[in-house]
Amino acid sequence: MKNVKEIKIEIKGKDWENAIDAAFNKNKKDIKMAGFRKGAVPKEIYIKKAGIESLFAEASDIAIEDAYKKALDEFKEELVCEPAVAINKCDKEGIEYTFTLISHPEVKLGAYKNLGIKKEAVKVTKEEINEEIEHMQDRFAEKVVKENGEVVVGDTATIDFEGKVEGKVIDGGTGKNYPLEIGSHSFIPGFEEGVVGMKVGETKVLNLKFPEEYVEALKGKDVEFTVTLNKIETRVRPEINKDFFEDLAIEGIDSLEKLEDYVKGNIKESKEKNADNKYTDEVLHKACDNMKVEINKEIIDSEVERMIRQYSQELRSQGFSFEQYLQMTGQNIENVRSMMSNQAEARIKTRYLLEAVSKEEKVKVTKEEIKKYIKDNADKYSISEQEFTDYVGGEDAIEYDLKLNKALDIVKEA
Repeated sequence: MKNVKEIKIEIKGKDWENAIDAAFNKNKKDIKMAGFRKGAVPKEIYIKKAGIESLFAEASDIAIEDAYKKALDEFKEELVCEPAVAINKCDKEGIEYTFTLISHPEVKLGAYKNLGIKKEAVKVTKEEINEEIEHMQDRFAEKVVKENGEVVVGDTATIDFEGKVEGKVIDGGTGKNYPLEIGSHSFIPGFEEGVVGMKVGETKVLNLKFPEEYVEALKGKDVEFTVTLNKIETRVRPEINKDFFEDLAIEGIDSLEKLEDYVKGNIKESKEKNADNKYTDEVLHKACDNMKVEINKEIIDSEVERMIRQYSQELRSQGFSFEQYLQMTGQNIENVRSMMSNQAEARIKTRYLLEAVSKEEKVKVTKEEIKKYIKDNADKYSISEQEFTDYVGGEDAIEYDLKLNKALDIVKEA
């Protein structure tokens, strides 16, 4: 590929001698040899006994830093991922490395604005408003005992139950006065549905099957549950009145009409955000499809590793390690890399698209815009402007993000 360059760098003569000396001195304190104190063996004696080749591995690690700098000087382009390194030869005369360096691939823009995609129109129905208000009422609903009637979805059924497989009671398959919320799906499929319609004092036998993804000892097996209903509790929503508005504690809401307007505004805002996200995804997808770019596997692999590091940090902030995540989900690192590969490629394409649009449209970001961005976000997170600037990687990183945001606005032009 055009953006891949192999550069051979040789370290020899005095530079290689210095690397070998450094390798010996690094390990000298641990060298033991008959006739000498530990750490006091002269280099010449050590080489005569162990051979100069024993120092090559350490010396190559030391010399590679200088070789890498020389390769970058010769490359004179921006690296987009860590280079691959191979050692071609290594002897007492010197060492030769081959660095495989990858720069940004060539991007050829296609159509990227006025793409004929329409943003979805947003409307809020009366049913949606009523449903949301009912959810609000549910937050303050009280449980009351249902004296008569049957279990329906939403009720809490207090039950005794006993589960048997092949006539034997299963471990953990029994309970006394267990409060089961119908509709919570906390039991295996069919159990809650079987309780629906029962009356207090009734006993019922449910013949079910454990799902295939259940624990190994029980998955796919037939099970017989004997269920006795002891009590039914139903949730009673509060009336929409002054007390309810006080419980809600939303400023300015003291009537049903105002509550409906408030709820309508929230639903509309959420729908507009979702519609904009969907529109953004669609225009970016189409603009990327119109673009021509060949992305190296190494660039995708590098992005996957970055995504894994980012996700690991998020897990650590929640008190988990990435290794624990793999154990809990039954995955291995290669599964995760494979799953993330397509997402990584899409991210890279989007980034290259917006960089190319920014360049094509000659997008500029002013110092004032950068300062405003820093101030607004520092105020938002209640930290100093310098703390925010350092956190996001400096003003150059901010300028880059703002350029891409402006490029995105251009792509979203109808």
